[in-house]
Amino acid sequence: MAAEADILEELRRLRARVPQLTGAVAAGSDGLVLAQDTPGVDPRAVAALTTTALDLATQLTDATGQGEVRELLVRGVYGYVATYTAGRTALLTLLAQDRVNVGRLHLEGRRAGARIAELVEAATAPPAKPPAKVPAKPAIPRTRATRASRAKPAEARVPAAEPRTAAPETPAAPTAARTTES
Repeated sequence: MAAEADILEELRRLRARVPQLTGAVAAGSDGLVLAQDTPGVDPRAVAALTTTALDLATQLTDATGQGEVRELLVRGVYGYVATYTAGRTALLTLLAQDRVNVGRLHLEGRRAGARIAELVEAATAPPAKPPAKVPAKPAIPRTRATRASRAKPAEARVPAAEPRTAAPETPAAPTAARTTES
């Protein structure tokens, strides 16, 4: 994967931010190792077991109605194993000493998981196609009428209209009265 170096760098920065970390593995949801920084621990075994444990955790959250699995924390006598989902296709597993601040472990693990998700998605996304060029519309030629002068010739001028006077009203015609005989 093209992002392996970037993921490995993120794992190293994570270990620098949380000194009690003893190892970190980024794996695909299929259990294949993407990058690892785990001295003394087989990263393929950690990735495979993490995938299996997450599958069981998914069954547990489904059965109890808790929604999609986000993280898994296991505490042993000598320390912690914390797993965080990194997008839809990757996982981040952290190994930490027993004296680690668990709140800090979660905070940094979630951040690193989100960053790894971005790196994995960027590496697996199909290359963006350049936008198709839309043919340009032909330009409509503009013509401009020439004007010699803005003043109208004397013959074209119309004299101003004379004011109208109101016409005298004509009285209404008398109406014939109807007479009725009794």
